[in-house]
Amino acid sequence: MFSIIVPAHNEEKYIGKCLSAIKDAEKYAGTKAQIIVSANRCTDKTIEISKKFGAEICVNNEKCISAVRNAGAELAKGEIIVTIDADSCMSETSLAEIKSMLESGKFIGGGAVAVFDRYSLGIVMSSIYVARHVIPIMIKEKSALTGGMFWCYKKDFDKIGGFNKEFISLEDMDFAVRLKNLGLKSGKKYGTLKKSRIITSSRKFDEFGDWYLIKNRKLTKKIFTGKDREASDKFYYDVR
Repeated sequence: MFSIIVPAHNEEKYIGKCLSAIKDAEKYAGTKAQIIVSANRCTDKTIEISKKFGAEICVNNEKCISAVRNAGAELAKGEIIVTIDADSCMSETSLAEIKSMLESGKFIGGGAVAVFDRYSLGIVMSSIYVARHVIPIMIKEKSALTGGMFWCYKKDFDKIGGFNKEFISLEDMDFAVRLKNLGLKSGKKYGTLKKSRIITSSRKFDEFGDWYLIKNRKLTKKIFTGKDREASDKFYYDVR
């Protein structure tokens, strides 16, 4: 069985689409999924909507996305853990492909390619700018460490201690590096879903502007340290 953790902070606009996509993927794979919404400081209808989809609710009020993800994982009963953000939708084929790749014995786990629900020149240029911070990590690790939606066996999630609470941003890249390194010990690769992808909202660009990350490069650099509280609060935790 899958346990799917969805961290959510005031996501009433997106959570229904996210959970509906999970249900579609569950049917396609012909398997059961335990859906856990890790609600973080929600003051809207996120929890109410989640319950309508049969999701279990975990409440965590820390301003630390790693802690929010881990809180949900503590309730996981499934053999396979998947994490996906509330403003993202997995493909119908995602769970089936994850199951197939893990059962092949070749992969320790991995991520998925994410695409935005809209594009503009500003979003494209911002994505290229952000990639400049990520690519050096991939070169150092000698691996294409996709994120967006992480998947692995729960036993391996537990072995690396889940997400590192020292990171209040960039926790995804840190998790990918540690999962990849665990795989190396047993001759397994960090994988990327080939047939599936996730569609993620462009809400940060909607909120701040399509050119915001480039216009505010000092802030962007601080976010990519993973541990700057002021920058993370401004861009992630103290919005919506």
